[in-house]
Amino acid sequence: MSGTLPIITAILGIGIALQVISSRLRVPSVLFLIVVGVLMGPEGFGFVTAETFGDGLTTVVGLSVAIIVFDGAFDLRRARLADAPRTIAGVVTLGALIMFGGTALAVRLFVADGWGIALLIGALLIATGPTVITPILEVVNVREHVASTLEAEGIFNDVTAAILAIVVFETMVLADNAAGIPGGFLTRLVAGAGVGMVVAFVVYLTLTKLDAPGADAKRMVRLVTLGGAFIAYGLAESIAPETGVAAAAAAGIVLGNVDDLPHREEVSNFGRDLTLIALAFIFISLAALIDFGTVLGLGLGGIGVVVVVTLVIRPLVMFAFARESAFTRNERLFLSSVGPRGIIPASVATLFAIQLQDAGQFDAAQTLSGTVFLVIFITVVLQAGLARQIADVLDVQPMKTIIVGGGRVGRTLAKRLENRGENVVIIDRDPAAVEELQKEELQAVEGDGTNADALAEHGAESAKLLIAATPDDDANLLVSQLARSKFDIETVIARVNDPDNVDAFETLDVRAIDVSSAMAWSLDNEIERPTLSHWMNQLGDGHDAQEVTITAETFAGKTVKQLAAEIPNSVLIAVVGREDETFVPHGDTVLEAGDRVTFLGDIGDVETAIKRAHPHD
Repeated sequence: MSGTLPIITAILGIGIALQVISSRLRVPSVLFLIVVGVLMGPEGFGFVTAETFGDGLTTVVGLSVAIIVFDGAFDLRRARLADAPRTIAGVVTLGALIMFGGTALAVRLFVADGWGIALLIGALLIATGPTVITPILEVVNVREHVASTLEAEGIFNDVTAAILAIVVFETMVLADNAAGIPGGFLTRLVAGAGVGMVVAFVVYLTLTKLDAPGADAKRMVRLVTLGGAFIAYGLAESIAPETGVAAAAAAGIVLGNVDDLPHREEVSNFGRDLTLIALAFIFISLAALIDFGTVLGLGLGGIGVVVVVTLVIRPLVMFAFARESAFTRNERLFLSSVGPRGIIPASVATLFAIQLQDAGQFDAAQTLSGTVFLVIFITVVLQAGLARQIADVLDVQPMKTIIVGGGRVGRTLAKRLENRGENVVIIDRDPAAVEELQKEELQAVEGDGTNADALAEHGAESAKLLIAATPDDDANLLVSQLARSKFDIETVIARVNDPDNVDAFETLDVRAIDVSSAMAWSLDNEIERPTLSHWMNQLGDGHDAQEVTITAETFAGKTVKQLAAEIPNSVLIAVVGREDETFVPHGDTVLEAGDRVTFLGDIGDVETAIKRAHPHD
């Protein structure tokens, strides 16, 4: 014990330090953790070995997984699942089945001699998990339906992988009885979820009846909730192995979706802090146990499995099920490219490999641990480590647009912005209105947009655009003041219902849209230029009009006629803004760096023109 304590202390200290560094560098922490773990293990400096923790490692990893899964499930609320319900349902059901069967087939063809080990590896590699997804989403700002898909996949498929793996191990690897897999899986799933729901109910009753004063109340909430996660995991594991993950997930989902749970934010923040500590310990500890001799012994067959899993099966699943209109092609590519495997495959594979070795099945143990750790290592290093760069290349990190007010105006505007690929969140006080917006596949949250904390919670600190669209001018003015003074949002636009209030908004440097003037302008367009009016009203339905600032050297200094070769044929340069002047260009108009040009044309071609005129750094 005296020699183990300094190692555990060092792992925790280094792990927490790496969390801070990764946050500063905006690189997912799992990349640093797995690299440092390898360096600390036998393949590196040898500080950590299989004997360091003895038999206690499995227990510690299990409890750590319980914390991580509970925390991720607690934040997986109904509103999150409503961001992409059909996609999530497909990915965690048929998608998981395709991943299971496809991976098992690849393993059987490339590295395994029998179907038992192939199916076992296929079951384990279903899992991605919050251990790897949470650090990615900390540094990659994708739209909510993309983030929700990754989070839900991580939680639900972790449960599926853990339970399916133990069932396959018992029925196929040890007993060669494939017929027992469906029944064994469902039995364990129901048992684990049932335990989790019962514990969640008890925790809820305890928290609502708890009568503790002031700061004691928050401390008691944290302790009761943490105890609930551990109890759910431990009770389920005592009933059947590997059901604890299902229990922790069920308890987290139930408690996270109780509307009147006291001190909800306190529970969420406490869980996130514990998750960071648990991540640091288990990732470094398990990475230290990677045996590169076993991994390299797989040869080209191991690489073949990795290629099939990452470049064939995952893209197939994501393009098959991420079919909702909110997903762009590049977002599907991002989901296809980012699916790193996490702690569940690593911990369960280690446990099973030990049991196989004890049973004298050394080749099977090496195939199991080698294949699983090879896939984990490569996907963590390449997919998790390069997640931000992948997102940048695919351009799937739009800054948020916040709309305060989910009435007819806010709803219509949100739909148009979503159709253009904007990352839109609507904040509204009315829970019924929020529910209706969510049914229309819009990202909507319940909250008070005149409250600075509510705005901060939903991304105001990184938003590029805020629109105050409520029918109350006083509320819109307060929202605009907060957006300008507290969050320094680049562009703030406000709906103004009384024309006499326009000056108050413009004093704040807020673009004020006078409702009566806007209506008169629309009616005039319908009378004088109906064709153009109809075209503008249908923006997003196959065509688009977008304004962009010219930064590309290939555009600056050239005439509109010369730029015809730089942009698609269907795109027109309709308007040019230069300093305080706005004009319609002709063929000989020379464009300058900093000009604001408006492109008209088909959606895809307009997007191409924008990227060429204003390429990313």
